[in-house]
Amino acid sequence: MINTITLVVADDHPLLLCGLVGQLKEYNYNVIGTAENGVQALTKIMELQPTIAILDEEMPMLTGFEVIQKCKEKQVDTKFIILTSHKEKAFIYKAHKLNISGYIIKDEPFTEVHNCIQSVSKGTPYFSAVFNAVFNDKVVPQLQILKLLSPSERTIVRLVAQEKSSKDIAVLLSLSARTIEKHRSNIINKLGLAKEKDILNIWAKENIEFVL
Repeated sequence: MINTITLVVADDHPLLLCGLVGQLKEYNYNVIGTAENGVQALTKIMELQPTIAILDEEMPMLTGFEVIQKCKEKQVDTKFIILTSHKEKAFIYKAHKLNISGYIIKDEPFTEVHNCIQSVSKGTPYFSAVFNAVFNDKVVPQLQILKLLSPSERTIVRLVAQEKSSKDIAVLLSLSARTIEKHRSNIINKLGLAKEKDILNIWAKENIEFVL
């Protein structure tokens, strides 16, 4: 009996793609389309409107994240699962920011992919346990800290992360350099940073994925 969940699967490695599709079919999933690059994946998703699209993050022409962004801009109802080798918090944060339903590391057993599909099809996001740990330990605390800042303060932190000086920021925001320095001081206090030279610049660069 064919599963009612329809899938489009994309990976730029033909052998990996073939292997994954084969395992999905063994579990009676209805794979209605495959792709070997991001543009093909986007086209298949737009044409076939699958229940779920399983995408490799690193694909030529368009990355998995870029495919998802374009689909969301077009308000496609498909849910997305990313397969990746990346465990960095920047990637995990980006996945959450795009409201991606699933994020699975490639060297996990296939049962993890199956569990993810089942969870996502029921409307519950599913991230590999290793990602949940990173997200809870590193990402959530940083997001909570940023919520302490006002919109104008977050703008200043973004510009600091882009290596803009106080003078540059003052010109961009049509404010005085003195006002910017006052904002910087307030930001440092809210973030609980030590009052050391260039501390805000260092913090902004280390956490650039959260502030841009």
